[in-house]
Amino acid sequence: MLVVKPSIIENKTEIEKVIKKLLILLGEDPEREGLKDTPSRVAKSYAELLQGYSLDPFEELGTKFSAENQKEIVIVKRISYNSLCEHHMLPFFGEAHIGYIPQDCIIGLSKLGRLLDVFAQRFQVQERLTNQIAETLQEYLNPEGVIVAIEGEHMCMCSRGIKKAGSRTITYASTGCFVNNYHLRKEFQKAIDQ
Repeated sequence: MLVVKPSIIENKTEIEKVIKKLLILLGEDPEREGLKDTPSRVAKSYAELLQGYSLDPFEELGTKFSAENQKEIVIVKRISYNSLCEHHMLPFFGEAHIGYIPQDCIIGLSKLGRLLDVFAQRFQVQERLTNQIAETLQEYLNPEGVIVAIEGEHMCMCSRGIKKAGSRTITYASTGCFVNNYHLRKEFQKAIDQ
């Protein structure tokens, strides 16, 4: 399991110093009116955008409930997320679709969104984000299987480099019964496409 790190807010003063230095290195005057409070705003922004480092995914998943004979796929789709690409520190964002087939227990549906946020609110690559959600849910619930699809638009691809605005990346991860069962994968895909 991942190690939970201290909150970024504990390093707020140091982050502000680094941002001020960055502004100077970029040829800006950090004391001019529009930039005077920018180091503080950036530090606060990073504390919010990267709060996943201080969260434990199992704690966020919370209470388990009896599956009560639920043996069909449970899907929560179109869960919005925002993350920061670890390669360029630029945003990527989109929607996640998470499904699982319970074995003995289920969790509250909102917890799937919380799990997504725990991992999205860290420096990330979309491929790892997708796998972390599937693997954590599998470990926590021990369901028959988990399947996750994430769609993302990456500013590092849209606003710099190749500059292909509107392009979307789709990643999948699956465990258990979803790994080799084409019928179940097709059922999941049909549900998220509707």
